[in-house]
Amino acid sequence: MEPVPGKRGSRRTRYDAVVIVWRAGSDRIECGGRTLVMGVLNVTPDSFSDGGLYLDHEAAVARGLDMVAAGADLLDVGGESTRPGSDPVPATEEMDRVVPVIKRLATEVDVPISVDSRKPQVAAAAVEAGASIVNDISGGAAPGMFDVVREAGAGMLLMHMRGEPRDMQQHTDYADVVADVREELRQRIAAALDAGIEPDRLALDPGLGFAKTFEQNLLLMKEIERFLELGRPVVVGPSRKSFIGRVLDDAPPDRRLEGTAGAVAWLAAHGAHVVRVHDVAEMVRVVRVVDAIRLAS
Repeated sequence: MEPVPGKRGSRRTRYDAVVIVWRAGSDRIECGGRTLVMGVLNVTPDSFSDGGLYLDHEAAVARGLDMVAAGADLLDVGGESTRPGSDPVPATEEMDRVVPVIKRLATEVDVPISVDSRKPQVAAAAVEAGASIVNDISGGAAPGMFDVVREAGAGMLLMHMRGEPRDMQQHTDYADVVADVREELRQRIAAALDAGIEPDRLALDPGLGFAKTFEQNLLLMKEIERFLELGRPVVVGPSRKSFIGRVLDDAPPDRRLEGTAGAVAWLAAHGAHVVRVHDVAEMVRVVRVVDAIRLAS
């Protein structure tokens, strides 16, 4: 990536001034300039950080409204924990968790709503309920997922993962983690395009914590600018992840706020378009300051 000179001797990457449009249903999400914040809403009993807090539909809707009020640009609603070692839940149970919440939120917020699912039937039900983005940790691996996205005209977030959540940490053998993850994401983009999904419907996520070791997570963050070269919005989810806990002397998830802020600040400063976080109010303030510095002229 060649830096180009800015004013007063500063050096900016050529990505700073580029706005990439991510289309999702009727939503037009402009990625570039300021860093966008996606709020995580887990409607699950067992997610690693906030499992059980928002399993009740009313509590989940209230949390979603709070995140939007705090400045979330997007909401990501998930009904299945994908922490390392977790097992899948039946599609009907996942739909029972997320569809009522998405349906309610779609009538009460004016930000795009994403469903975090790797099951085509869940994605279809969520889009019908009002979601405009499918966030698939498997990168569209399930037969029929690309068809659901294409036919609905939804946006799609393709995340990198190897294996399944229950065994993904057995698949961390990379020759060069940054180059390999980048290439495997490029292949998923190509597969989506081959399935008829329009390129401006796609965004990508390098999948921190999914089939990655501690050191690999840090390297992916350090080299996040390499993923901008793929030409699509880059979404990254460092929030409360175990690698942050390890850096902070094995801090538990509820003690990783400052560590998450550090990761978010690095990502925003180095071109990530969207950060996916639990602590929306705090991270909105972090990226606001980082963006002011990054875009100063």
